[in-house]
Amino acid sequence: MKTTISRSNKAFLGLILLIGCSSSEQDPGSGPQGPDNNTAAYTTAEAFPNLDFDNPVDLTYAPDGSNRLFVLEQEGVIRVFENKADANSAQVFLDIKSKVTDGGERGLLGLAFHPDFRTNGYFFVNYTRSSPLETVIARYKVNPSNPNTADPASETILLTFPQPYSNHNGGAVKFGPDGHLYVSVGDGGSGGDPQNNAQNRNNLLGTILRLDVNATTKGNYGIPDGNPYKGNPQQGREEIYAYGLRNPWRMSFDSQTGALWAGDVGQNSIEEIDIIKAGGNYGWRIKEGKDCFNPTSNCEEQGLVAPIYTYSQSNGDKSITGGFVYRGNNLPDLKGKYIYGDFVSGKVWALESDGEKAGANRLLTDLSGTISAFGVDANNELYFLNYGDGKIMKLAAEKNN
Repeated sequence: MKTTISRSNKAFLGLILLIGCSSSEQDPGSGPQGPDNNTAAYTTAEAFPNLDFDNPVDLTYAPDGSNRLFVLEQEGVIRVFENKADANSAQVFLDIKSKVTDGGERGLLGLAFHPDFRTNGYFFVNYTRSSPLETVIARYKVNPSNPNTADPASETILLTFPQPYSNHNGGAVKFGPDGHLYVSVGDGGSGGDPQNNAQNRNNLLGTILRLDVNATTKGNYGIPDGNPYKGNPQQGREEIYAYGLRNPWRMSFDSQTGALWAGDVGQNSIEEIDIIKAGGNYGWRIKEGKDCFNPTSNCEEQGLVAPIYTYSQSNGDKSITGGFVYRGNNLPDLKGKYIYGDFVSGKVWALESDGEKAGANRLLTDLSGTISAFGVDANNELYFLNYGDGKIMKLAAEKNN
C-alpha cells in the first residue's frame, strides 16, 4: 500500500460516516425486507494484484480502442493503466488536487470520456471545490503528444452549483446512448433534506441532469431536446432530466437497452434502485423508497415514480452502491442482471428485471470490504472498488453450493 495511510484512513472514516452511515440505526419501520442474504454464490479476487490506489471512487475506460482503464482517487487524481492482470504501475493521467476539496463525500467523484474521445480528446469530471462549497462539472483534454497524460491547464468549466452541506453530492457523470452527458446530483446534504431541495425544480439539487456538451447555447453546453423543462424554465431548470432523488451516488446505462439505472442512498431505513426516465419524480423527501417519509403517513403519491427495487437496512446493509447491468462474457450466469452492492456491508447482489419490474435477487458475495463503485471495461467486464483497501476487485469462480 502507499505511504499515505493515515490520510487514507481519515478520508475512509469520513466516507463511512457520510455515505455509508448517512442512515441512522433507527427501526426500519414498514420498509421492505432486505435482499437475499443466503450463501454467497461467487468468490472474489483482486483484478490487478500489483496495483493499489488511494481512496478509489470510480473506474472507467476510454472509448478509443486502447484497452486502458482509469481510476479516480478522491483527493483529485486520475490514474491510467493497461488492462492486464499483471499491470504493475498506474501513472498519473490528471492531477487537480489543488482545485479539489475532498474528504467525506467531497472530492473528485466522477469521470466520463466523450463518445468522440478518439478524435477530440475530451473528457469530463465532477468534483467539489471550496470557498464557496460547490460542485463543478468541467471538461479537460488529453495531451495530444502523450495519450497517458491530460493537460491540467485545459479545464473548461461547463456548470457549477452550490452545495449547502458537505454530504450528498451525488457525483456520477455518464454519457448516454444519445451522446448527452448525464450528471447525478444529491439533495444538498444534511439529513432529511431540510430545504426540500429534491422537490424544488428551481435548483439543481436532488436530480439527474442532462447536458449537450457539443452545444454552446448555455455557455459551454446546451439543453438537449427532450429535457422536460426545455423552453419552459418557469416550471424548472432546463438542465433537469429527472428529480426527487436523495443521493444517487452511482448510476449507469445498460449498454444493450440504454436504460439508466441509479442506486439512491436512503435515509433511515430503505435503500432503493431506480430506472431513470425523463421527467420522473422519484419521490424524495415525500417518500423514502416505498414508504412515506415527510409526512410520515398519508403522503401524496400521485405522480411519483416508484423504485424498481428496495431493501431494508435492518440486515446491516446501509448504503447502496449502484452498479451495472452485466453484458460481458466471463460470467454467463449473470448476463442481463443488474449487479450492485452495499458500501457498508460489502455485499454484492444480482437483480433480475424485465426493465419495468424486479424479479429474483441473488447474493453473489459477502465480501468484507467497502464498495465505493462498480465499473466496466471496453468488453463490458465488471469490476468493483474496495475503497478501504484501495484495490480493484472482480467476481471470480462460482461457488459449488
